[in-house]
Formats: sequence, C-alpha cells, structure tokens
Amino acid sequence: VKSEGPKLVPFFKATCVYFVLWLPTSSPSWFSALIKCLPIFCLWVFLLAHGFSFLGARSSARKILAGLIFSALGDAFLIWQEQGYFVHGLLMFAITHILYSSAFGMKPTNVRAGLVITAASALCYLLLYPYLSGPFTYLVAVYTALIGFMGWRAIAGLQLANDLWTWTKLSACLGAVLFMVSDLTIAVNKFCFPVPHSRAIIMATYYAAQMLIALSAVECQDVEVSRKRT
Repeated sequence: VKSEGPKLVPFFKATCVYFVLWLPTSSPSWFSALIKCLPIFCLWVFLLAHGFSFLGARSSARKILAGLIFSALGDAFLIWQEQGYFVHGLLMFAITHILYSSAFGMKPTNVRAGLVITAASALCYLLLYPYLSGPFTYLVAVYTALIGFMGWRAIAGLQLANDLWTWTKLSACLGAVLFMVSDLTIAVNKFCFPVPHSRAIIMATYYAAQMLIALSAVECQDVEVSRKRT
C-alpha cells in the first residue's frame, strides 16, 4: 500500500481542489466539468504510471482504466443534467459498471453474496419505483441491476473466511459498496426527495470508490512480485 501512496498524491490534490472550489451546479461550464473530472484524470495517470507493459499484460487493469474513461464522460454529462444530459451520464456509468464487472471476473461465484446483493438491489428499486415515470422506470431498473452485478463481483472476490484475500480485493469490495452508496444517494435525491448535504455525500463516496477500484487494478502486479520473491 505504501508503494502506491505517492502515485495517488495528484488524485488527493485534485479532490481537494474540487471541494475547495465547490463550484455551483446551477451554472454548468466546461471549467466546472474539468474540475469535477480532474480527480478521475489523475486516476488514469495512476494506472498509466505502472507502465504500458503492465497494462498490456493485465486485461483487468485495462478494463478498469477504460471504466475510468467512461466515468469521466459520465461526470461531464451530469454537469449538464438539467439541460437533458442525465440519461447520457447514466449510459456512461452503465458501461463503466460492465467494464468493472468484467475486470473483477466471475470466479469465485459466491452465491450467498449474489443473493444478498440481489435482495438489496431489488429493495432499493422497489423504494424508488413509486417516484419513477416514463423511460426512467426501465432505465433505473437496468442500471440498478448493472451496479448490483458489479458489486456482487467485487464482493465475491473477498473470501475472508478462507484467508484467500489481498488488500486489493478488499479495496475493490469497499470501492464497489461506496459506488452503490453514491449512486443510491443520487437516485433518492433526484427522484424521491432532497437529501441533506447530498452533493457532499455523493462526491465524497464517489471519489473514494473510484480510488479504491483503481487501487484494485494493481493486484496482479503484487502477486507477480511475490512470486518472484519466492
């Protein structure tokens, strides 16, 4: 973990810049979009700092990098969500969750975790359903299924009982959970009722989630290093 810390310094600085400037969402601009996306750009740099050979040899790292690219596009679209670009942002993040799910893989299956996440996702959608109308009735259902699937695949990899875990798997798990918290807050605030301090909750959990998921991409590098040492 210590070896990755210095590479994340630009991300922490960019996140501080976002919260210090705290640009109003009522007046969207390309500058506010840049400030919002800057921490995600820094996570691109974090992964690229491990080298193109690392990315070329690890498909999971490439998929997470691609997910971060689509996330930045989604962030930009959501800056102009009141101008009709909310669905565009939703689509970008849906693609992000598909990429993250693929990066986390389908093994181990962990049916119990899948059932828990399915139940939680279904409950969240049932709570949102009375407030949804038109295309959002279906779009939110699909999106909920995709982020729930991503959460399942991240959580499934963490097998604490069998000691088959690494700090990067824990990172992926926590990142996925925080991502779900962030998106649930968005949905409740947009469709149901105003959530106090919603923007701070959404962005704090979102940036933390993306950082943790980006950290999970370096797992195979750590495994390779440990193999060489043994």
